[in-house]
Amino acid sequence: MITKVQFQKELELIIKNGIREDIGEGDHSSLACIPKSALGKAKLLVKDSGIIAGVEFAKMIFNKVDSNLKIETFIPDGSLVKYGDVVFHVSGSSQSILKAERLVLNSMQRMSAIATKTKKYVDLLDGTATKILDTRKTTPGFRAAEKWAVKIGGGENHRFALYDMIMLKDNHNDFAGGISLAIQKTKDYLIQNELDLKIIVEARNLKEVEEILSSGDVYRILLDNFDFETTKKAVEIIGNKCLTESSGNINETTIRQYAACGVNYISSGALTHSVYNMDLSLKAF
Repeated sequence: MITKVQFQKELELIIKNGIREDIGEGDHSSLACIPKSALGKAKLLVKDSGIIAGVEFAKMIFNKVDSNLKIETFIPDGSLVKYGDVVFHVSGSSQSILKAERLVLNSMQRMSAIATKTKKYVDLLDGTATKILDTRKTTPGFRAAEKWAVKIGGGENHRFALYDMIMLKDNHNDFAGGISLAIQKTKDYLIQNELDLKIIVEARNLKEVEEILSSGDVYRILLDNFDFETTKKAVEIIGNKCLTESSGNINETTIRQYAACGVNYISSGALTHSVYNMDLSLKAF
């Protein structure tokens, strides 16, 4: 899996690119009418309800724009918020606050939406042994922040990218000449390149589940688009030979039924690709 150092670098890249994209050669609106010496104060105001996320990320953004800005936090990441709540105050250079404003809001609105949806799924799984996972179906260039939001909401992260875990999906297996060949080639590749990566293999039916098990040394089997009955049978066949993951067309009305089948994980792209941003604003006062 991705290391903390790698993850931190990804976050720094998001901030660097966000500042480049939004500020460019300068915030001419602020430069035109606000003196460089002017000091101000603003509050992060909640105009919605859900789980707040991105507070610590906002601190990173403010610090990158201007290390002299001061943030006073009232509500931390992962907290339930409602309309009218004030999450933090930021004070210092008025120009700096305005430079950081949009990147902070865009990030926190998106992250809070993801954390809120994740928490809803986590609550639906309460009392079961099944954990909710995100996927790589993330906004290009913003993945680290979105996966951070999933963690804030109580979920768990799947692989970060193509480089930190092996995941043999249907196309890999078909292009490789079949599941058994794909797995064997992967094992050989890992040995030859001295790589220590976990292997997940997707199964489309029970026959493929049995073929994967016969190949051995697989970390997890992904049961893709299985119905409830077939999922139960697959879990029984797999036993404790490896971990199990359900995915494909699982929603709020079906997620608990899949968990009842006994799978270890349920992965959902909807955590990151189908959310509505939380309404937040940064207001001077």
